[in-house]
Amino acid sequence: MSKEQLENVEVFTSSFSSEQQKELANRLITFLSQYSHLSDSFIIEFFSENLWDTLPKTWQAVLQDLSFPQIADLLLDARLCDCRYPSVWPLSLLAFRATAHALTFPREPRCDRGSVAEPKKPDEFLENHSQSSLLGHIFRKHVKPKKQHEIRKLGMLVKQLCEQTGCRRVVDVGSGQGHLTRFLSFGLRLSVTAIEADPTLVAMASRFDGELLWVLEKEKHKKKLRPEALPIPRHVAGWVNPKESWEVFIQQLKSPDHVGDDPVTLCNRKICSDVAHPSRLCGGQSQDLHQNDAEEDPSAGSLNHSAHEEGVSPDESHLQRSNDFVLTGLHACGDLSATLLRLFVSCPHVRGITSVACCYMKITTKESPTPPGLVTAPDLLPSGHESFGYPMSSWVRGLSGHQLSYKAREGACHALEDYVRRLREESELLRSHCYRAMLETFIRDTRPDLHRAGIQTIKKSHLLSFTEYACLGLARVGLPPDLPLDPERVAAMLKHQNKVVVYFSLSLLLAPVVETLVLLDRIIYLQENGELSRLVPLFNPNFSPRNFVLVALKPSR
Repeated sequence: MSKEQLENVEVFTSSFSSEQQKELANRLITFLSQYSHLSDSFIIEFFSENLWDTLPKTWQAVLQDLSFPQIADLLLDARLCDCRYPSVWPLSLLAFRATAHALTFPREPRCDRGSVAEPKKPDEFLENHSQSSLLGHIFRKHVKPKKQHEIRKLGMLVKQLCEQTGCRRVVDVGSGQGHLTRFLSFGLRLSVTAIEADPTLVAMASRFDGELLWVLEKEKHKKKLRPEALPIPRHVAGWVNPKESWEVFIQQLKSPDHVGDDPVTLCNRKICSDVAHPSRLCGGQSQDLHQNDAEEDPSAGSLNHSAHEEGVSPDESHLQRSNDFVLTGLHACGDLSATLLRLFVSCPHVRGITSVACCYMKITTKESPTPPGLVTAPDLLPSGHESFGYPMSSWVRGLSGHQLSYKAREGACHALEDYVRRLREESELLRSHCYRAMLETFIRDTRPDLHRAGIQTIKKSHLLSFTEYACLGLARVGLPPDLPLDPERVAAMLKHQNKVVVYFSLSLLLAPVVETLVLLDRIIYLQENGELSRLVPLFNPNFSPRNFVLVALKPSR
């Protein structure tokens, strides 16, 4: 990625030199190692493991009586620099807070940094809280507001990368129901191949494509517009194997589309079911939706134009028109984002990449090659450091204490901004951690061997008394729901809810620090392989907690 290319992307954060990257990684690891007892702790063990007593006495004294809004302002919000402290804080606590904020990549776009305005939804949702005013109605169907915001912002960035690299093709990995794919294809007129491991989601994506085409055909008929070619996305069902070479990945892109009706068939079937004479939808003559009118729009989908050249099938033309493409993945889960970065480095045809990661707890490591919740084919499990999700870089791998526990990585997925909002609103939702920690003590009293049992979320638990909550929770772990609960003990623990919230906030302060280390490791990995990159806080963090996009471009051929 050249400096000239970077200057064209205004949203990129400022770059670090190679030495600055390495020094930052060293400082992050040193800091996280010092406070690993916080990042590795489980808040549900607050009472059973006496977590409050693990804090320095001087910290306990100044933190125990803080109100919820004070916790938000004095601990978690880095933007508030002129706060009044209710008491004199020990230097060690002040240093902990300041260092955590200083080491973290800024999560707000540059234009919003320093603002102390209350968290809010993006401006595109001011008129309608569930529909983006900046996204066409055909791309909002089946899509929640958060995803609308993400596909619009990421789609425009991918389009920008395509223009800089000269690519017309995009490969969307982990495409799910195809929301980003449809915006890239139908909205931005890019040729897109989507890969998704779940065949059910692939079938849904094809069905939604057909619905969108049907709406477009109705609108064209209503407005009496000329038919035009549309770059129909391809959907491929399959896993991206981190052990395979990039050549195998390229062959996977040539796989037949998902078995079933293609979007055009679904669209035509819907038209025929609603209109007695389908030709009327197309200005008096039957039209093939793949047909390209080069005179009308010569740039609208090279896939469709070449698909009708002599002796070339649509599938072949889709890949032969141009071998180069931009790789993208919106919230690629666990190791998938690391796999895509390795493909970017190794495959000469991948000219650019936008990587949005999520589910850090599902990243594989040497210490935890099969983390809880990992869903993958058995033959795809990593077998060496070259295929683990963390660390990716040789530099971080060589630093003492670089290991990140499952709990630390899970904590990095928490939404800090949302918790700050709850604190400022003094939300009743804040009692949920205290309830779960109290329940843990009663479970262990009865079953000492049962630690951190999976109870899952109890809906509207904040509206329940603890006795009601416990009744539901005990049943989920196979214990009698009417298990006797000492009311005096329950009352005593409920009085410590404030301490539970404080302790959780201290550990939450480390969440963005852990995320920074994971992402920095990936930046260093790319740099070690001769590829410069930038980290973009693209999405509104109050709306989309995993808001960073790692972007890299290869020099023009």
